[in-house]
Amino acid sequence: MHQLKRISKESIPTAIEKAERYRLINEPGLAESICLDILEVDPHNAKATIVLLLAITDQFATGASGEVNRARQLLPKLQGDYEKNYYAGIICERQALANLNRRSLGHSNAYDWFIEAMEFFEKAESMRPQGNDSAIMRWNTCVRQIKQHQLTPSDEKYVEPPLE
Repeated sequence: MHQLKRISKESIPTAIEKAERYRLINEPGLAESICLDILEVDPHNAKATIVLLLAITDQFATGASGEVNRARQLLPKLQGDYEKNYYAGIICERQALANLNRRSLGHSNAYDWFIEAMEFFEKAESMRPQGNDSAIMRWNTCVRQIKQHQLTPSDEKYVEPPLE
């Protein structure tokens, strides 16, 4: 059987750049693989953890089940409460957008995901670093999506399945 090879610690900055580029050219699976290589060598690398989380959320549109849980499992590895809340909001916002693009789920699920995202962005906003309005901009994006698509709450609440 083939075994994975470890990258060197010295290659991590270049590897992160490659992972970010793969995300930009819509190759999130390749970005994810690189981040996993980095985290194997440096398990506490904050940048690789964030890029991995974003690469996973880039794949929400494909509808793979369990991806939200995989992304959420990375949140405790983030360094501060701002980051944890901000990226929790990103996960929810991207799931909402994926639901909007899937006809089978309907728009009401998207509304609930946007609302959850907004709750996280509001928490992040209250603890944001000075001059960082990213959480506010994400909040505004959620509001605009809700209005643009005329989204309303669903009748039943999404219940996340247990991890195991």
